[in-house]
Amino acid sequence: MTTPQSWEARADEYSLYGFTDLPSVHERGAVILTHGEGPYVVDVNGKRYLDANSGLWNMVAGFDNKDLADAAKAQYDRFPGYHAFFGRMSDQTVLLSEKLVEVSPYDRGRVFYTNSGSEANDTMVKILWFLHGSEDKPKRRKILTRWNAYHGVTVVSASMTGKPYNEVFGLPLDGFIHLTCPHYWRFGKDGETEEAFTQRLADELEETIKREGADTIAGFFAEPVMGAGGVIPPSKGYFQAIAPILKKYDIPLISDEVICGFGRTGNTWGCETYGFTPDAIISSKNLTAGLFPMGAVILGPELADRVQAAVEKIEEFPHGFTASGHPVGCAIALKAIEVVMKGGLADNVRRLAPRMEAGLRAIMDRSNNIGELRGVGFMWALEAVKDKATKTPFDSSLSVSERIANTCTDLGLICRPLGQSIVLCPPFILTEDQMDEMFEKLEQALNKVFAEVA
Repeated sequence: MTTPQSWEARADEYSLYGFTDLPSVHERGAVILTHGEGPYVVDVNGKRYLDANSGLWNMVAGFDNKDLADAAKAQYDRFPGYHAFFGRMSDQTVLLSEKLVEVSPYDRGRVFYTNSGSEANDTMVKILWFLHGSEDKPKRRKILTRWNAYHGVTVVSASMTGKPYNEVFGLPLDGFIHLTCPHYWRFGKDGETEEAFTQRLADELEETIKREGADTIAGFFAEPVMGAGGVIPPSKGYFQAIAPILKKYDIPLISDEVICGFGRTGNTWGCETYGFTPDAIISSKNLTAGLFPMGAVILGPELADRVQAAVEKIEEFPHGFTASGHPVGCAIALKAIEVVMKGGLADNVRRLAPRMEAGLRAIMDRSNNIGELRGVGFMWALEAVKDKATKTPFDSSLSVSERIANTCTDLGLICRPLGQSIVLCPPFILTEDQMDEMFEKLEQALNKVFAEVA
């Protein structure tokens, strides 16, 4: 067998790409990176890219933060690995659990660790099934989420994810119910106010609960802002409308904060930004600033007490992962929380978020083919449209967002295509000059592509 020579050819020969537009890779080749410098990444040819995607939402402290790297090295030297089974765990695991409850909306609670956000959501579903079974409510198995939501890629979390691409796996599983996406601009009816749209979605939730039977529903999972759905903030008053309904029928509300948590929306948690208190929180990504694969389930006090009672009944919780509560991951997470919350990163998001919104809005106002700007904090999306007045999208065969993202890459800017949208979620260390660079390259790419397809 002849070994391909270039990095791009070698990647193509031996890699199974995930969530990748294959026509683009076949035409252009993969981008193979060697290292990072602040918010920039550098490829094998020495080309630098401003990564306005923060890796995959998670490299919030940039790609060469010395404090985080030093925390990892020190822990590898001290105690490089362990589990959290059989009543044994590292001291770093204990410290992180204390810290997560401290910075949560709860005055007390319990934490369970996984290796990813997908596994954390999967674990939360198993916790709910376990809990309801223990409380003699074994029919409470159904899970409510929303269309366009993203909760992960395990069989259970993919079933929660309201994306049509999961049909190729024969998913969702039975019992996973998807409600209307709370995207007023796209799904509001003609003449319907945003408040009326929110009420319609609340009515839909209650009607679904009554139709399915409250005694069959285990929980409701929601991202405060839908990330992989295309950065979709909730419609006005959405969580204030649905939370009382869920409470009425004793259905736990789970806030999937994998993307929103630890500063992305401008607050520590997205649920703070949108004014609701969930029964549990799912965390990952920013938890370790991308330096270690880790997820966490944070149970609020009521759920924590009920789950602990269920565990005591059978004398164990029969679930876990080899690397749950890994000491190096926990040490990195402790440092990452400090860096984000006390090291100025969260402050920088709050300071520059209005500037980011204003710059992107100016780009939208200058374009005939950007129909909506939406977002909060350091997560925004521009929706491409063929016709601004009617919100008519481009024909999918044109792959407009993919073309924009590829053109941005040519210009040295990494952003993400999602549906007909271009998503920007830069690292929290971004400066004003780097933000201007992002604006300039993005608008240049938009103008080029729209001139070709509009």
